[in-house]
Amino acid sequence: MVAGNTEPRLPAVVRHLFPAFAGLPLGPLLTLSLRSLAGRQPRLFERLGEHRTACYFIDPVDLAFAFTVVPDAERSIVRVVRKSEAATSSVQIRGPILTLLSLLDGTLDGDALFFSRIISISGRTEAVLALRNTIEDAELSPADLLGLRGFLARFADTGILGALSVARQMADRNSRRKAPVA
Repeated sequence: MVAGNTEPRLPAVVRHLFPAFAGLPLGPLLTLSLRSLAGRQPRLFERLGEHRTACYFIDPVDLAFAFTVVPDAERSIVRVVRKSEAATSSVQIRGPILTLLSLLDGTLDGDALFFSRIISISGRTEAVLALRNTIEDAELSPADLLGLRGFLARFADTGILGALSVARQMADRNSRRKAPVA
């Protein structure tokens, strides 16, 4: 990270609500979500080509745990892991959780985040590019990821995107308070 960088991070009180064991149920839930998405939109996973069997290590630097993701269509798997397990993956992507989520919903530009050193990427860069292009082209909403339609889809999108917006605002305020005065 660049010295003095004020990228939004979760406030300490929120980080303490998510100790390492709190992430454990996320692995099976996210695995089911990815597999369900693969059944509904297989072209997304086909677009990854050979990289859909790559192991992506996703490290939200402001949480006590990380994820490994193998986006292999209906054989996809997401695991919650210790941060020390990065060496077992093909690709490592690190950044604040709200920033990483903003990449998924298209709120922020991955290239700008990488060049400003808010996120870091190492390993097989061609796999990261394939993943980035797939995510950008997919334009998925939270409801798409959850497999919801109709009223439930609108309700989920409004609620989840609204909650993320509030969390980003809280993180922005927290970052501005901690920003060095010039």
